[in-house]
Amino acid sequence: MISREPIYTALFALVSGAAGFATIGRRLRHWSDVTPAEQPALFQCQTRETATIRRLGAPTVWTLGIELYLYAHSSDPYQPPATVLNPLLDAVMSALAADPTTGLQDLGLPAMVQRAFVAGKIDTDEGTLGDQAIAIIPVEILCV
Repeated sequence: MISREPIYTALFALVSGAAGFATIGRRLRHWSDVTPAEQPALFQCQTRETATIRRLGAPTVWTLGIELYLYAHSSDPYQPPATVLNPLLDAVMSALAADPTTGLQDLGLPAMVQRAFVAGKIDTDEGTLGDQAIAIIPVEILCV
């Protein structure tokens, strides 16, 4: 059995401190509801939980799915919003990086989390036709 809230809280603490976000939250707000003064912004959303039993009699292994939403605004007509978004992406990726010794990222909860990692493609809109850039980062947490 897993205890979900400490795991989600640990992830949020890790990624929300990765960069100088003006706004953070675990309740998603649409980018049109986040003013330029409130950006850059980061939101964490729980998306799915998957239970797996690897062999008969083994404990259930849980995989928690999360999406991280990053918003970045640039009102400078000569600076593409992607130039604001890219360092934020790099900071979040750095925060989620595995420990170089163990090769794992356990969110500081080794008794509950085996691994937290970016899982799959990162969807981005670099703000090509406007001042708003967005990235959605899929994260999975393998729980023990």
